[in-house]
Amino acid sequence: MDKVDNTAKRSLFEQSRPVIGLFAKQPVPGQVKTRLTPPLKPDQACRLYQTALQETLAILCSSGVPVTLCYAGEHRWFRQNFPGQTLLAQVGEDLGTRMTRAVEELFAVGFGPVLLAGSDSPDLPASRVVDVLAHLAETDVVTVPSDDGGYAVIGLRRPTTAVFATIPWSTAGVQDAIRLRCRQLGLSYAETASWYDLDDMEDLRRLVTRSPASRTARQIASELSALL
Repeated sequence: MDKVDNTAKRSLFEQSRPVIGLFAKQPVPGQVKTRLTPPLKPDQACRLYQTALQETLAILCSSGVPVTLCYAGEHRWFRQNFPGQTLLAQVGEDLGTRMTRAVEELFAVGFGPVLLAGSDSPDLPASRVVDVLAHLAETDVVTVPSDDGGYAVIGLRRPTTAVFATIPWSTAGVQDAIRLRCRQLGLSYAETASWYDLDDMEDLRRLVTRSPASRTARQIASELSALL
């Protein structure tokens, strides 16, 4: 886990009320990490997802930015498994709509800038969050690109949620579409250094090699070594 420059962090936070919305699903076998099944069994993929979610949340919290867990599933499950964590239900039929609603609600209660993250980057350096915030001081939209053509984090300085329209979610064209959408809307755009997602078996192998101390990597090495 990266150490974060607390001096830089304080100066950024004193000028704003940033928040991270972490998008998460209730771990149910057959409904999470489905691109890994097979070779993983549904229950193995479910345990992997839950561990990655818990580790991602811990890393994001270590950045010092408040985290709201934007959940899909039973409120009771999230309340029991993440006691004391701020929760916000996802609302909408598609990802773009759910992200739009989450951003609007977080800005409406006084937060901003708003960052959104997923649970597929359990070894994301906490310093990336500070990098995004630094760019958002002068930029409308900032992303941490991921190696699969998507992003690990996206940040909005203002509730310019039109950026989420017409994006081909869950494809390799997400990042290019966001860049184009920002140009169409006249929004300034920046990227930090990229990071990695967990989408296929090669991604799992790379995580184990890249971050062997990661809780998710240790689980992969322990439970899934025969598949690596």
